[in-house]
This record gives sequence, structure tokens and C-alpha cells, in this order.
Amino acid sequence: MFSRTDNSALGEWWWTVDRSMMSAVLVLMAAGLLFSFSASPPVAHKLGLPGHHFIVRHMIFIVPAMLIMLATSLLDKRMIRRVALFVFFGGLTLMAAAIMTGAEVKGATRWISFAGFSLQPSEFVKPAFIILTAWLFSERENHPDMPVNALAFALYLIFVVALVLQPDYGQTALSTLVWLALFFMAGLSWMWTGVIAGMSVAGLGLAYVFVPHVTARIDRFLQPGTGDTFQVDTALQAFARGGWFGVGPGEGTVKRILPDAHTDFIFAVIGEEFGIVICLVLLALYAFIVLRGLRRAMRDGNPFVRLGVSGLVILFGIQAIINMGVNVSLLPAKGMTLPFISYGGSSLIASAFTIGAVLALTRERVSEARG
Repeated sequence: MFSRTDNSALGEWWWTVDRSMMSAVLVLMAAGLLFSFSASPPVAHKLGLPGHHFIVRHMIFIVPAMLIMLATSLLDKRMIRRVALFVFFGGLTLMAAAIMTGAEVKGATRWISFAGFSLQPSEFVKPAFIILTAWLFSERENHPDMPVNALAFALYLIFVVALVLQPDYGQTALSTLVWLALFFMAGLSWMWTGVIAGMSVAGLGLAYVFVPHVTARIDRFLQPGTGDTFQVDTALQAFARGGWFGVGPGEGTVKRILPDAHTDFIFAVIGEEFGIVICLVLLALYAFIVLRGLRRAMRDGNPFVRLGVSGLVILFGIQAIINMGVNVSLLPAKGMTLPFISYGGSSLIASAFTIGAVLALTRERVSEARG
């Protein structure tokens, strides 16, 4: 595509970016569009919408997602931090607007309407939060007098309070897990790691006791007979019906039953129509992206790159694990999308920004890349 002697910005980008990781992401994007063709028409019909409604919107979202991934991957480390700072505080402002004026959907106010589309600001704040946290921890060596831990904790509290007010306990748990992982990788002592982990467990316990929504979901998971487990049971039946190779594209039945077949439970639709083999291929693609990112991060001597890339790919990987785990009844039900596969513009674009930042931070030096 580009000559090794091409000194343009795109030429240097091509020879320094991780093309293997980018290829895996593009395969996921293409697969997400294919699976949307299969899963979304019955959901649209149930909502009184044209059958192609979600398919067209998914195609529309892919274009800005690819552009954002490309544009972000062209940035240098300093610009990544600046963009993350802008996205974090801009996203928090939009989260506040959603809490105060957004429409309530399933008991939560997480979305704002813009030009006929619904936007979930917290999706964009997540990767920005990880980048800023990684930057704070990386400054410990350069500025030993800087209260890094206190600032990182304040950043965490600001984001988590906004999530709880929506409320969005799933994203709170996900962000907390990644934040704790960064804290540990940054060299926090075992004692403080244990204290913060204990506080997180205590927070989950309080949510279980005082938040009926959380109580019901955990009880249904631990004791299936105590509540409605229709969606999870139906998803498991879909995997059993699909077997290794599936019943064929368009031949599944689960998408006609589940209300969230195109989002939270698209993995079950894939299992029924395309089989467990394709599910394992998807799992392998996610594992490849995460493990390759961690490998590149551990080889880099820059603390910001090491922490930033690790945090971003852990965020990406845990979100995928949560979605797939819910579909196979290994985790309590939680509305969380499967990155690049589930329908949802906010999730798709935020995932593109996440991977774009990973590609930017892992770019090789030009001299090494051109050898």
C-alpha cells in the first residue's frame, strides 16, 4: 500500500502501526455487520420499525468508527493524553445532562438524544478515564512529590459517582476492576490493593442490600428459581440448538423471542445460527487483541505506554468476557455490549477510540519499523 521510502504521515503510520491487531479489529467490525443482518430484523419488527432499521444504522455507525480509529491511531502520546482529557470532562458533562434531562429507559437515565440518535456518554468516558489514570501513575517517577494516588482516586470517584447516579452498576464494576488492575501494575503495595479491593467488595455488598435491581439480578444468578431467568435460559437453549456448526444464517429462533437479541444477547444468536465453532473464533479474536496488546505493552519502556495499553486492552477484554459470560450463564445478567459485534453506535465508536489509542501507543519507531 505504501512504499518503505514514503515519508508522509500515512506512510510512516502504515509501517509503524500494529497491522495484525488492526486486521483482527476490522474482522470483528465486518462480523458485527454480518451478525446484525441476521439478528436485528425480528427485533425491529417487534418494535414496529422497518426490518432493515438497525442494519442501516449499524452501517452508518461503522463509518465514523473506522475514521475515529484511524485518526486516533495517528496521534502521538501527548495528543492522546490531551484528547483523553477533553473526552473525559466533555463526557462527564454529557453524563450530567443525561442524568438531569435524559429519558428514562429501563429505570436508568444514561442516554441523550442528538440528531435523531441516542448517545451514551459513559461509553466514551471509560477509555478516557483509563488513559488519564495511566498518565497519573506514570508521572510518579518524574514527579515524586506529586500526590498521584490521591489524584487517581479522585478521578475514579468522580467517574463512579456519575455512573451510580445514572445508575449503571455494570459499568461501575467494569471500571473499578480495570482501575484496580492499573493501581496494582503501577506498584501499589499489596496492603493498599487489598484495602481498595475490600472497599469494592463492600460497595457491591451495599448495592446488593439497598438496590433492589442489583439484589434481583444476583439472586436470579445464584438461585435461578427465585426470579425470572427467561433470557438466560433461552440463550442457553440457543447454544444447545446450534451445536458445533449452527442451524444456518437466518434460521435461528432465539432472535424472535429475546428483546435484546441484537445487543446484549447477540452472542446467543451467533451460537444458534453459526455454531459454537464461530463463537470460539470470536473468542480467539478477542484473546488475540488483548494478549497482543499486553505483550506490546510489557515490551515498552515508557511507563505511560505500558500502563495505558494494558488498561485499555483489559477494559476491552473484560467487557467482552462479561457479555459472553452472561450469555452462557457464567455471570449475572448485565446489559453490556459485545465490542464491535453488538448493535449500538456509542459502544461501536467508543470501542474504536479504545483500539485507536492502543494502536497509537504501540506504534514502533520509524527506524525500527523500516529496518
